[in-house]
Amino acid sequence: MTPGARVEAAAGILDTVRDGTPAEVALTRWARASRFAGSKDRAAVRDHVFDALRRWRSCAVRGGADTGRARMIGLLREEGADLAALFNGAGHAPAPLSAQELEAGTEPQGADALDLPDWLLPLWQQSLGDAASDVAETLRHRAPVMLRVNTLRGTRDAARGALAEAGIAAMNAASAPTALIVTEGARRIAQSAPYTAGLVELQDGSSQAMVHEIPDVSSRKILDFCAGGGGKALALAARFGCPVLAHDAAPDRMKDIPARAARAGADIRLAGNAEVEAAAPYDLVLVDVPCSGSGAWRRAPEGKWTLTPDKLEALNTTQDRILEQVAPLVAPEGVLAYATCSLLECENSQRVEAFLQRRKDWRLVHERRWLPGAEGDGFYLAVLAK
Repeated sequence: MTPGARVEAAAGILDTVRDGTPAEVALTRWARASRFAGSKDRAAVRDHVFDALRRWRSCAVRGGADTGRARMIGLLREEGADLAALFNGAGHAPAPLSAQELEAGTEPQGADALDLPDWLLPLWQQSLGDAASDVAETLRHRAPVMLRVNTLRGTRDAARGALAEAGIAAMNAASAPTALIVTEGARRIAQSAPYTAGLVELQDGSSQAMVHEIPDVSSRKILDFCAGGGGKALALAARFGCPVLAHDAAPDRMKDIPARAARAGADIRLAGNAEVEAAAPYDLVLVDVPCSGSGAWRRAPEGKWTLTPDKLEALNTTQDRILEQVAPLVAPEGVLAYATCSLLECENSQRVEAFLQRRKDWRLVHERRWLPGAEGDGFYLAVLAK
């Protein structure tokens, strides 16, 4: 595919997304219908689509309309691309820009420039203060590809060497002692020997940092209550060198954990509600609760546009419920680690404050927020104890 054909494909996919189809579904359907597209073509089209999703509003303003074509015009204008060379109508490239399209488009202002929903902007500014604009700008761009070195299998230096042999360049990140930033060869990771042998796992730097921020626990009886795919359970098992019980309200989310744990050499046991109750109390309970994902909108930008006030309120209710549910599971000398990948105070410190108001026998031991940047996404952690 030519560069112009890739732009045309992305524009069509963006129209499908605008009409309500999730981006991953739209990309998969396009790829199945476009057998002529090679791996580099698919990657380039995907990059166009997700770049436009991160800048959904500003692309439309710069392009002068809310169509996929206009959004691609707006995206490429911001990037300083040669529009005439891409929109030339040759082969499968998009048709040349019309006189109207050449005149259309303005510089975005306000929430358009920040690529945030209007309703969210006040909450965003309240939560982030002077950093609000800079953080919003960060979320308009791609996130770094990051790896966690599995210390059950080797050291960070050993992992860098093994990755280099596989054609993957990585550098140490300061965000966590296990964190690597991939600088070259990211698309080779999933098939590389370091990955398939369990030496490295894909995991954001702030997520790793959160695990290292949790204080050591004595007898190391650990429950990951909202385990999902198991990334943090694996990190906990490696950090503390002990078994981890993994639970999730939707057990299907945990289906990959046994294979991942075997690959990593980690002892992770899946548990339903009855098993969780029977094994209580725990020295450490981690609850990485369902949230807006606002700290990770670089990776999942659709969440920025599908979040509504009602959905956010429902998430707050769920967060409160989970805290109440797990509090009795913590041992008298144990800790409860409450985490989100959100930047919004209504999901972070306000939920902790509400919990402490309800339960006067608990206290806040430690609290930290990570802002999205070159070495990780936005994240929040509160460590609570009785």
